[in-house]
Amino acid sequence: MKAGSKFLNAVSAFALSAGVVVSGASVAVLASPFTAEAAVIQRIDVRGAQRTGQEAVRSNLTIRPGVSFSNADIDESVKRLYATGYFSDVKISVSGSTLVVSVNESQLVNQVVFNGNRKIKDDKLQSVVQTQPLGPYSEAIIQADIQRLKEAYTSIGRSDVQITTQVAPVGQGRVNLAFVINEGDRTKISNINFVGNQAYSDSRLHDVLITKESGPLSFLTRKDVFSEDKMRADEEALRQFYFSHGYPDFRVVSADPVLDESKNEYTITFTVEEGPRYRFGDINVESTVEGVSGESLRGLVETKSGDTYNAKEIQKTMEAISKKVAEAGYPFARVTPRGDRNFQTNTVGVTYLVDQGERAYVERIEIRGNTRTRDYVIRREFDLSEGDAFNQTMITRAKRRLEALGYFAKVNISTQQGSAPDRVVIVVDVEDQSTGSFGIGAGYAGNDGLVLEASVEEKNFLGRGQYIRVAAGGGQDDSRTYSLNFTEPYFLGYRLAAGFDVFKSQTSSNNNYKYEEQGFSLRVTAPITEQLATTFKYNYKQIQYSPDGAFSNLSAPYQDLVNGGKYLQSSVSQTLTYNSLDSLTLPREGIYATVTQEYAGLGGDSDFYKIYGRARYFHLLSDELDMIGQIAVGAGHVVATGDNLNVFDQFTLGGRQIRGFKSDGIGPRMPNGDTIGGTTYFTASAEVSVPMPAVPEDFGLRASVFADAGSLYGNKVTNTAGILGTDNSLRASVGAGITWASPFGALRFDYAVPVAKEDFDKEQRFRFSMANQF
Repeated sequence: MKAGSKFLNAVSAFALSAGVVVSGASVAVLASPFTAEAAVIQRIDVRGAQRTGQEAVRSNLTIRPGVSFSNADIDESVKRLYATGYFSDVKISVSGSTLVVSVNESQLVNQVVFNGNRKIKDDKLQSVVQTQPLGPYSEAIIQADIQRLKEAYTSIGRSDVQITTQVAPVGQGRVNLAFVINEGDRTKISNINFVGNQAYSDSRLHDVLITKESGPLSFLTRKDVFSEDKMRADEEALRQFYFSHGYPDFRVVSADPVLDESKNEYTITFTVEEGPRYRFGDINVESTVEGVSGESLRGLVETKSGDTYNAKEIQKTMEAISKKVAEAGYPFARVTPRGDRNFQTNTVGVTYLVDQGERAYVERIEIRGNTRTRDYVIRREFDLSEGDAFNQTMITRAKRRLEALGYFAKVNISTQQGSAPDRVVIVVDVEDQSTGSFGIGAGYAGNDGLVLEASVEEKNFLGRGQYIRVAAGGGQDDSRTYSLNFTEPYFLGYRLAAGFDVFKSQTSSNNNYKYEEQGFSLRVTAPITEQLATTFKYNYKQIQYSPDGAFSNLSAPYQDLVNGGKYLQSSVSQTLTYNSLDSLTLPREGIYATVTQEYAGLGGDSDFYKIYGRARYFHLLSDELDMIGQIAVGAGHVVATGDNLNVFDQFTLGGRQIRGFKSDGIGPRMPNGDTIGGTTYFTASAEVSVPMPAVPEDFGLRASVFADAGSLYGNKVTNTAGILGTDNSLRASVGAGITWASPFGALRFDYAVPVAKEDFDKEQRFRFSMANQF
């Protein structure tokens, strides 16, 4: 490196000659024994920036004419120019009073294409890579893009994907870039093992996990896709399971995924430490909040002495107390559970401490990671907003609500210090997941025989949190069904679920007539508590009869309706729903009950008042065997508010309530077999189910045994001479069934034998249907 005399004149800070040349991202300095602190140049000469332009280069320099600079400024300028990605080489030198910046421009990317991809579309891959058309061609960025693409394929279960690149020059310093993708086979999960579990079997713990072992239908469910995030979620699911079943000392010692590259399969091993099982000891509530006594809050306590320790019940109690105290005018109140563990009796006493807490306000709610779901859909699950008093219990409740929506693969809520000591920033990190589904279902519905149905369902329509479902089906004897369902969960910005249902169906009966039904309903559901809700509904139905075959065989009630043409039913109804189930898909504990009252007489041909309901109680009989018991009871009664009831104003009863009989196969009917329904019914059922023996639990097969009983009686329809079965004689059946949680929905196969029946009842021992419990 040679020192120039002009440079000695320009830089008075150098005692002897010095030269500076910067090439690449490093700075090389040759100087005299005297220290060089600063220099000044009068102009900047840019060379080689043909496409980029000289001004673009100058704007990335920290050095300005007439302003002193140092070696650190030169180094920073070089780094900035490289960081743009538009230059493959950068050199900075000083010649006299001129700063010379020489650059070699990188090639520009003319076009980015993807070849060989079938499982992930081009637009999604394009959003993953940083290399973009008209951007710089950078080997470092491209290698990082390849890694991002591999991670995208790993997230859908293809860890052995191979990605290379091809570059084609197109002139004028531009190139076309192609990512060549060999997607490979799906990476499976061959085994999920547990070490250290004594209280629960491997199969029971498998049911807790989100991740499942690969099976014949895994390509549909996609539950066997490995990811670190899912494994962390599985660890948390295991913790919550044990904490809610009496094991507060439980911990996951380790979770080890091992990939066998030769087989392209993962083996995941969870090592756990269960600890002893505990029950609740003494339960107390203490309050330091003026005007709020602990005794006044005891009625809100969910945890009971002697019950198995359950962390969920503790959380519910904290939320209930916090809400009550906030309503009393103390929004900053804090509820803290204090445990008193007795190792000799294996009990945990819990004291809920209620104090004022520190005054803090929500400065803002920051939402991150939602690429599809709108921000307001997430915000509305919070019972607080910007400016409100900060309450940790409400944050926990919002997290539970967001997880229950099913829109997100993960939900994490954290807090950060705001702009002042009493200001808190709530940070919500979410990851959107697929919420749409296409289903093909099959069932057996009485006289219609085999019925097929196809449906398209979206739980988060356009990211707005709306639910929409379109379905069409058909079966034997020209049976057809069509339906459209839509629900807006927050109508007019309130926690009101408003929606509508439109339907049309066509069936035939005994070759006597065709039955067509079409109509709609408008509904709105309002929560009363976390577990109790009420639904108001308007229903409109139009029924049309037309001759089909031996028209003269019609019994009098049907003959009258045919002669009358269309039959209209206009009604309003109100339903109370209580739901304390731990799961809607496979409940093990809790109650689901509904009571509906309906009044018809708002125009149309019907005038009646109905009240009916059903309750189901679930209880886990054996943790080890995952044996679930359930008891269901139902009843209903209808009275005429006009002169008489019409034939289809009354209740019908059959195989859905008492298995072993056809649909509408029980109760009053005409001598020719036409059912006319009844005014009163009651039903009862008991069932026990366990996972299918010798079948992996991940298959979702459960076997059950059951007993059903009930009766339908009474009649207020005119023209019913010779009617049979108006008394309340009992019908009953026993049987066994198999339920399959298939990718198309829960399918149920039942075989029941009637043990109490009337001669005119219609039997159907085998029943195959979509298992719709609620």
